[in-house]
Amino acid sequence: MMGTKTNFNPSPIISHSTPIKFRHITTLHPPILRPSPLSVIDYGATATGQQYDTVPIQSTIDDCSSAFALHRRPCQVNFPPGKYLTATLYLKSGVILNISRNATILGGTRLRDYPGKQEKWYVVVAENAAEVGITGGGEINGQGLKFVKRFDERKNVMVSWNETGACLGDECRPRLVGFIGCKNVRIWDMSFNEPAYWCLHIVRCQNTSIHDISIYGDFNTPNNDGIDIEDSNNTLITRTTINTGDDAICPKTYTGPIYNLTATSCWIKTKSSAIKLGSASWYAFKGLVFDNITIVESHRGLGFQIRDGGNVSDITFSNINISTRYYDPSWWGRAEPIYITTCPRDSNSKAGSISNLQFINITATSENGVFLSGSKGGLLSNLKFLNVNLTYKRWTNYADGLVDYRPGCQGLVNHSSAGFLMEHIDGLHFENVNMRWAEENTQGWDNPLDFQPSTVNNVLFMNFYSGLDKQ
Repeated sequence: MMGTKTNFNPSPIISHSTPIKFRHITTLHPPILRPSPLSVIDYGATATGQQYDTVPIQSTIDDCSSAFALHRRPCQVNFPPGKYLTATLYLKSGVILNISRNATILGGTRLRDYPGKQEKWYVVVAENAAEVGITGGGEINGQGLKFVKRFDERKNVMVSWNETGACLGDECRPRLVGFIGCKNVRIWDMSFNEPAYWCLHIVRCQNTSIHDISIYGDFNTPNNDGIDIEDSNNTLITRTTINTGDDAICPKTYTGPIYNLTATSCWIKTKSSAIKLGSASWYAFKGLVFDNITIVESHRGLGFQIRDGGNVSDITFSNINISTRYYDPSWWGRAEPIYITTCPRDSNSKAGSISNLQFINITATSENGVFLSGSKGGLLSNLKFLNVNLTYKRWTNYADGLVDYRPGCQGLVNHSSAGFLMEHIDGLHFENVNMRWAEENTQGWDNPLDFQPSTVNNVLFMNFYSGLDKQ
């Protein structure tokens, strides 16, 4: 193994009368006899957090993947305690990064630390790999605060690497961890902190398990999403804590559909949407389940932003506690506990349909009501609200009276608050729904249900209650 020294005779023929001379050779890449754990320290990583350890870490990963190819058993790359500064690392088939407690992978903050193409800007990325994972109890940290150009309590102004033309706009920063076109991905027992842009990005993957992790992003930093699931099927997210500025769990469809996503036993706080489908929505979303989730002081609870013609069906939300409040309007969201919208992004887009949604055992305390908005080209149909308890009260000083259609569509529109604001719906079932209104600071909320009968049809009410909260 690396770090051992081997004695050998430099002469092929040895005379017994000739003194034997030895010299020392350090093995740079240890021969792999079995897929046992390999340590990045043995390959020369310094773990100081000051010197780049990219080359020794990548060499360890490469050898580990070679061992997997030979033995067909996963191989661990061990990171002992320390700080490992690195440019982009390429995770390969059969490799599990085992980042131990008190070990941190630090993402580089220079443009030259990342590949030429913006879509490959990650601190750690696996592409077209199988049987890969990250675990160990340690941390991957994107040093996101070093990308802040100006700190602002409303919303930070961020660095954007758009000078080279490799990326356009103001979101040109590296993501933290990406799995692209992978199979059998497992991420567990880890912390992912301070991404400069999206944190975990799951793209066109099959069979992904994410559990027992925490994600922390600066609360004032835009675009530091928690988990973005894109065009991927058979995904499980459980026992996960996400505390970040932008969307927390965000399924998207760019090049293909999303099927069979389950998120359960999660705790979320965000300045944007806790759970959001879209806004990238060119293909279908089907068979998604969100259960046993706590959403705390977020700008929006359960959200749909369908803007590109993809259809949504068979989605269940159950056993969810929600608290939503207003933040600065530069963030999308208006304190809605539930927000369902479909409308064309622009003149070149079309609205998708949203059907067969269930909201079961939902409890919410919020500064705004539920917004259910289809459009002429994309109806909402067969929505069910079963055992739903909503408490409405105000506790921040932000102005209300706006409806948020962003992105695209109508933008921000002046409209008084309502318990349920509804349009373009066919099939709506309320059963055991209880709305309570705080006696203070809700005088402007004089309409529990706001809709035009010409656009909302086939509505059923069973045990629907609205009244003052006497507590």
